[in-house]
Amino acid sequence: MEGARRAVPDGAARVGAVSELRARGTLKDAEVAEVLALVEAAEEADGVGPLSEHAVLALRGGRTGMAISEGGGIVGYAHLDPASGEEPASGELVVHPEHRRRGHGRALLRALREEAGGPLRVWAHGDLPAAAALAESEGMTRVRVLLQMRRPAADPLPEPEVAEGVALRTFEPGRDERAWLDVNARAFADHPEQGAWTIEDLREREREEWFDPSGFFLAERDGRLVGFHWTKIHPGGVGEVYVVGVDPEAQGLGLGRALTLTGLHYLRDAGLDQLMLYVDESNTAAVRLYESLGFTRYAVDVMYSTEAS
Repeated sequence: MEGARRAVPDGAARVGAVSELRARGTLKDAEVAEVLALVEAAEEADGVGPLSEHAVLALRGGRTGMAISEGGGIVGYAHLDPASGEEPASGELVVHPEHRRRGHGRALLRALREEAGGPLRVWAHGDLPAAAALAESEGMTRVRVLLQMRRPAADPLPEPEVAEGVALRTFEPGRDERAWLDVNARAFADHPEQGAWTIEDLREREREEWFDPSGFFLAERDGRLVGFHWTKIHPGGVGEVYVVGVDPEAQGLGLGRALTLTGLHYLRDAGLDQLMLYVDESNTAAVRLYESLGFTRYAVDVMYSTEAS
């Protein structure tokens, strides 16, 4: 029940007499800040962020998940995206480093499964042994691997070669949103996490401090948007190939490589130390492209599913 407090669900690990598991949507502003501090503590301890950008943006925007509190403070948090169409529910969870090995993670995972009411997929960022052990003990199987790849920004880069009839320019807020959403949906039709973005998803990121349209490159052919490379600069001198997409109708023009190189040159010229990106391990063509540009494997995120693989 949205907005209501509840006890640990039947069958979940009991996490102590003073623990409480709350349903989604019950966190106040001060508690959201507490969860964000918890996320930072977990990232410092584990060397990897425990929640995706999507989950953090939802949290900051007031679309809160469920939390475990103990002794008056929040010690664990879980985000859930309910099932949509043919896509099953998906979730993420984190437990404060100082409160682990007490059953909090198991309780959150079982609460996610109960809330999902059917098949559930859960991301484990960093492929940490404890997460793998929890998933296995709960009968979940490994179904997807997302690679983080990196390369030194200063290493040599080829120059981009843009196909004849294709023009590159940068994104213009207030003008290009709808056209970009259309191409994004076509480019990622098989990846609903990206392809199902809405205008609010886009505008939410436009409001972030890191957003800079000068690093958001569009490719046009005959006046129509056919591809893009959106870059992102992180604190600490790391630049990201945030999203690269090409309209299926424009495949074969070398746009993926040209757009990728255009963004990489932009990030390098910004004086950054490292360049990074995420790619599905199963996307062998993209992995080969990035390896040819000097990227190597740096970290791994794993998706576990309650469904048999």
